[in-house]
Amino acid sequence: MRIENRLKELGISLPNPPIVKAAPHLVPAVLTGNLLFCQGAIGHTNGVFPYTGKVGGEVTEEQARESARLCAINHLAQAKAVIGDLDRITKVVQLICYTNGVPGFERAPYVTNGASDLLVDVFGPEIAAMARVSLSVPDLIYTAPCETVCLFEVET
Repeated sequence: MRIENRLKELGISLPNPPIVKAAPHLVPAVLTGNLLFCQGAIGHTNGVFPYTGKVGGEVTEEQARESARLCAINHLAQAKAVIGDLDRITKVVQLICYTNGVPGFERAPYVTNGASDLLVDVFGPEIAAMARVSLSVPDLIYTAPCETVCLFEVET
């Protein structure tokens, strides 16, 4: 309950895990051994998108950073759906963030900070010391400002 209590302290309630509509065999996350691979997450809460569009165009960097924060919250919802207890997460291994930027957008790492900072706030700096990739891409599904992929180590 440590992580659930921390989420409450931060004023975060986890949404329903995003439903995978692309195909019935896709799941929110896959646990294999002690690794939990979460599917890509975009910045929405139960299907409500506060921001859409390209970063540096219709979406500001700060809005994209908030969208990345929502992505991380969705990863926690995915993880909880699969492992039940978020206290089982022993390490944030990797975070990959794709930023839907205008041509020439070079501040994808700033956008990624929205997700990685949230994970540090929730798990603390030791558990959330992660490998990270930040990329700017020409388009994303639903014109989302960003999409993240997360890998957690889980206590078996």
